[in-house]
Amino acid sequence: MTTDLLHDIERPDDLRALSPSELAALATQIRERMIAVTAKTGGHLASSLGAVEIIIALHRVFDFSSDRLVFDVGHQSYAHKIITGRNSNFDTLRQKGGVSGFPKRDESLFDAHDAGHASDSLSIACGLATARDLSGRHEHIVALIGDASLSGGLAFEALNQIGQDRKKIIMVLNDNEMSISKNVGALSLYLGKVRMSKPYILTRDTVEGGLERTGRVGRALVNAGEAAKSSVKKLVVPGMFFEDMGIKYIGPIDGHNLGRLEEALEAARVIDGPVLIHAVTKKGRGFTPAEAMPELFHGVGSFDPRTGMVIKNAAAAPSYTEVFGTALLQEAAQNEDVVAITAGMTSGTGLVAFKESFPGRFIDVGIAEEHAVALAAGLALGGKRPIAAIYSTFLQRAYDQVVIDVALQKLPVVFCVDRAGLVGEDGSTHQGVLDLAYLRCIPNLRIIAPYTAADLKRALHTALSIDDGPTAIRYPRGEAPSEAALAEYYAARDTGQEDLAADAGSDAGAADAADAVAAADAAATDTLPVGKARMLRSGNDLALLAVGNMVPVALECANILSAQGVQASVADMLWVKPLDCEMVQRAAATGHIVTLENGSAMGGFGSAVLEELVNLQLTPLVQTFGLPDAFIEHGAPSALLQELGLTAPDIAQQILARLNETPRTT
Repeated sequence: MTTDLLHDIERPDDLRALSPSELAALATQIRERMIAVTAKTGGHLASSLGAVEIIIALHRVFDFSSDRLVFDVGHQSYAHKIITGRNSNFDTLRQKGGVSGFPKRDESLFDAHDAGHASDSLSIACGLATARDLSGRHEHIVALIGDASLSGGLAFEALNQIGQDRKKIIMVLNDNEMSISKNVGALSLYLGKVRMSKPYILTRDTVEGGLERTGRVGRALVNAGEAAKSSVKKLVVPGMFFEDMGIKYIGPIDGHNLGRLEEALEAARVIDGPVLIHAVTKKGRGFTPAEAMPELFHGVGSFDPRTGMVIKNAAAAPSYTEVFGTALLQEAAQNEDVVAITAGMTSGTGLVAFKESFPGRFIDVGIAEEHAVALAAGLALGGKRPIAAIYSTFLQRAYDQVVIDVALQKLPVVFCVDRAGLVGEDGSTHQGVLDLAYLRCIPNLRIIAPYTAADLKRALHTALSIDDGPTAIRYPRGEAPSEAALAEYYAARDTGQEDLAADAGSDAGAADAADAVAAADAAATDTLPVGKARMLRSGNDLALLAVGNMVPVALECANILSAQGVQASVADMLWVKPLDCEMVQRAAATGHIVTLENGSAMGGFGSAVLEELVNLQLTPLVQTFGLPDAFIEHGAPSALLQELGLTAPDIAQQILARLNETPRTT
């Protein structure tokens, strides 16, 4: 019977008492724990499975209650959480009020940095090392970065500084893409041992220093020796790129060999200056489905831990991402100038089929959003129609390029802003709640936030028809409903049906709501009039103006209010910029406007409506419902919306309370 070693690990110090065989058993138990939990909660499993031995070795060599461990992104942090006192409640991973899926400073003293976005760890480590040296302290600063994150421009900016300053920083590169060649690996281990040997370094520096002091001839000998040494090393050592930058390089080593890892880390401890340890691992290690399908298990929902089969709702509608991917294929088939760009998220942004169908028109730049947007600008200047599909929270990284390279020049780039609004379990670093606020203030940029699958298709078709400036299409995570799915909200007498029927080209007098919205579905490739909203329901007591996936919330709210004798109109505003001023004016005529958005209330859609009311010199009662001026932690979106008071019953209650405070006038 296998001893439950994991149960006895309360702090990282407990790892140091274990034998090599016990450590191997512990690594297996940690992986089993991660698989069992993420099978229920979902999470970033494959990366964490691959980093277990690295995490164990780091905690055996360093004391991160005083030393500092900086994670890049944090996808590799699950083993770290388990062995730093969070195993007992690891079952709450990514659940509201539970363990975060990413390192969080307020969760544990062992978490040095709130990670979540890629390529920043080396910059953070550089800052920590600088602060340490300025304060006269001596703690070790260690950064754990993946090979994909290392490709980001920010990481190279940090390497440039680290190589220049030569401060003592230990960087561990978790490379889970390349395989280890036994011959190259053995040679690299040997050369690495020589280079990281303290006696060797001291002897080399002493000899070279003595030669340099003998004058011109001595310096010439040193230079000749360095040149010869460099030329030979460049033939056999893969880390010369780092060495040439002034960073000691160790590796590549087997990232699943605890002995080798500890050996390298112990050696790195005594080297003055920056060191990079190159550890090669297998993503998904220890779980066959994750090893076979690492991209699927990079960020996975609940699954069967025995088979790895992802659990899906059989009746689920296609996601917004899937709808976008299908629509883009159709557009690209009709327009050979369409080019799709992703920043390391081919599957996540729905571009797998596009890549297969149009490989010459597909570009994955890796984790480099700034480059993705500037590249899109260049493509547009060259006469192409670039589609930049980027998550809302990641588009923040390319803000300057959106402003200067695209909008300033009125280039027809289409930004497909996926995961807009609350995304849920990934928490504050991934909630896409700021995009309306940070995009709305950019001149020449249009913003549309469709709710239905058909409107998402129309939005893409419309954006590709616009030549004088960029368009951002904002859509959330999750299922994209058909327009027919909204039919239940319409009453037979509702004049809102006429608007939908007119959009679909039907006879409004003869069609009922279900027929009208079904016909609108069929006309999904039509363009949408720029800056025009759609009235869904009539009512004279107040007006509900909603965008994106807050449209059904507004419709449900209107039904609740109707049962209380309050008749509310509902408009799907579609365009956040340019705003439908006529619809705002029409809403103001009721004397009471309510705005609803799944985004920051500060600077977002509601703010746009308020600004327009000022321009129109109208003063109706206004209530704005959106996300607060705060970072929203992890949890299921439905639970978060309920906590924030953004469900239909909550909003209806607040509206009724306001009406009771302010008697209605006729």
